[in-house]
Amino acid sequence: MKNINYIIGNENTIDTPLEPFSDCVINFLNDVSSCLLKSSKIREFTDLSAFAFWARKANIQNLKNLMGGGKINRLGRGLCFHIAPSNIPVNSVFSYAFALLAGCSNIVRLPSKDFPQVDFICNFLKEFLKNYPEIEKRTAFVKYEKDDEINAYFSSIADCRMIWGGDKTIELFKSYKTKPRCFDITFPDRYSIAIINAEEIKTLDEDKLKRFSIDFYNDTYLMDQNACSSPQLIYWLNDNKTARDKFWEFVYTCAKEKYNFQDAVSVDKYTKICEDAILNSDYISNFQNVENLLYRIELNKIDENITELRGNGGYFYEYSLKNYDELFNIINEKYQTITYFGINPETLRNDIIKNNLKGIDRIVPIGKAMDIDVIWDGHNLIYELSREIV
Repeated sequence: MKNINYIIGNENTIDTPLEPFSDCVINFLNDVSSCLLKSSKIREFTDLSAFAFWARKANIQNLKNLMGGGKINRLGRGLCFHIAPSNIPVNSVFSYAFALLAGCSNIVRLPSKDFPQVDFICNFLKEFLKNYPEIEKRTAFVKYEKDDEINAYFSSIADCRMIWGGDKTIELFKSYKTKPRCFDITFPDRYSIAIINAEEIKTLDEDKLKRFSIDFYNDTYLMDQNACSSPQLIYWLNDNKTARDKFWEFVYTCAKEKYNFQDAVSVDKYTKICEDAILNSDYISNFQNVENLLYRIELNKIDENITELRGNGGYFYEYSLKNYDELFNIINEKYQTITYFGINPETLRNDIIKNNLKGIDRIVPIGKAMDIDVIWDGHNLIYELSREIV
């Protein structure tokens, strides 16, 4: 088919499934990991560094053990078509690795926007695939502009699809005809929050506060808050103004040192505060702007519509939370991740289950929001991308 640029592989990708966690896949990922971690270039791409660390044989073997260890009587579903999001460059590689571990062949549509780390990892994978012919013939990475005919073609030959990119992308791809047994895993628009115990902030010395602010920066500024797991709204338990201001002071200092501040983001944030002042004044009791690098929007109430309040590039909403019940009353299926500090995650998880909430799939420490894994958005991707033989 015309207008498809095969970055890796060709149109002859086979759809013969493998067993999940096959030795050749584990060895392939480990070889890629080892060489990436030794590369001097990897320091430029923190997201690829995270992938390389995740793809180590020890970590994959641990995942295999968690999934049942030895013979798990499964086979991959066949050919998986991946529609990667346009704003998270390394997502396409993780998506590929998950499906590969599940035993699938793969056609990965890369973001149409150019990212240096995507070019870098594709060149890396291309070299290693030469030594793994069984994986090479099951791998294609493609680029093409928006094209219904190409989307429809790849959808028609797929046995499963991983559709990232939000509600509109999912709606588009569900309109294409697929095989009767084609299995879709979709990743719609989600909303994430952080919960911070202000009393615990007060116990941190300056070194610990600095490290903590870096963790928070990595969850937020690193991806301009565009990732579905980046917190948009910060809930303060045991609220304390002194602790709160101290935390934001360290976040601002960290962002000033690390953040690549772009004019477009600056304009977006100014526009956003104007919109909030006009459209959401009922929610807002106060706001602070520190050199346009950090916006703090203090809320006086929360309700089920609070997920409409979203910022980017250092635009945060915050609210003094009385108790978990106040939060549980408004959580719906849009909520994905809670990052936390100074609270007991087991207690929170048990309360979420006890209250039969439709939302919240992940509870992770602040600094771990971006740690994607084979259980994501409530899906066990290894199981869902394979079929069990009973």
